[in-house]
Amino acid sequence: MGRVAKSAAPAVELPVGEHTVRVSNPDRVYFPELGVTKLDLVRYYLSVGDGIVNALRDRPCMLHRFPKGLPGGKVHQKRVPAGAPDWIPTVRVFFPRYGRHADELCVHELADVVWAVQMSTVEFHPWNSRASDTESPDEWRIDLDPMPDCSWSRVQRVAGVVHEVLDELGAVGWPKTSGGSGMHVYVRIAPEHGFQQVRRAALAFAHEVERRAPADVTTAWWRKDRDPAQLFIDYNQNARDHTIAAAYSVRGVPEATVSTPVRWTEIDDIVPRDFTIATVPARYAELGDLQADMDRAVFDITPLLELADRHGIDEPVDLDDA
Repeated sequence: MGRVAKSAAPAVELPVGEHTVRVSNPDRVYFPELGVTKLDLVRYYLSVGDGIVNALRDRPCMLHRFPKGLPGGKVHQKRVPAGAPDWIPTVRVFFPRYGRHADELCVHELADVVWAVQMSTVEFHPWNSRASDTESPDEWRIDLDPMPDCSWSRVQRVAGVVHEVLDELGAVGWPKTSGGSGMHVYVRIAPEHGFQQVRRAALAFAHEVERRAPADVTTAWWRKDRDPAQLFIDYNQNARDHTIAAAYSVRGVPEATVSTPVRWTEIDDIVPRDFTIATVPARYAELGDLQADMDRAVFDITPLLELADRHGIDEPVDLDDA
């Protein structure tokens, strides 16, 4: 006789706010090295509920899905997966390069996040604009992206320079680990400019950080022109339809690290790999959402656009050809 296939665990129905989300295959292992299952992933997102919703609310969101867990590979999905219940909110965005539209997830509440996890989403990558005006970003993103030989101590050092420049500008920055080897700093801005202008302001800021820390920082556009021991400030993350992992998003890596908000005063002492699906819930229970007040600290990027004008900073490359 042939071997009898092991039956899958029955689906679990979870009440989340006003909705009930049915989690099928709850025991499917997503992170084999840790034994983390789909239901474990759902429970993680429930534990940071207010934080992940705050990071995603009203934003078009690309999903990084792993239908068979990490070993099965990643699917980058702009469109909401088929079969979404009628209460899942979406926003339609246009992609000029392809002449197509896509209806992307647009989180309003925690049930939307849990449903996406049920659909095998591990990572959430929101736009830096909102559904009310997708062409006007309200979030300036400073991506501290270390090159292959860049040390974590260099990332920490550059974060200090970033903080210094933001303070001088009168801008409030909200730092978080990337879930990888770098850091992100977000600044809430008034949605009064298009992507090109926000990216231009971000480039002006990056040049200023580079001027103050030339041994540590590069803004060279082409990878071949960058010192592999330096840190690249990736201003291009402010271009249209460029997204990075949200605050509190798990990353699709074997260690199940989390992109975790931190205080400026913590940066000198933290190690990014310490923030994982296993450790962040207790931290969140103690500290809450460190980015909860971001909407109260809106920065006007006009001084950075004026700096770009003074220094003759313009688009270095056509993004559609990059």
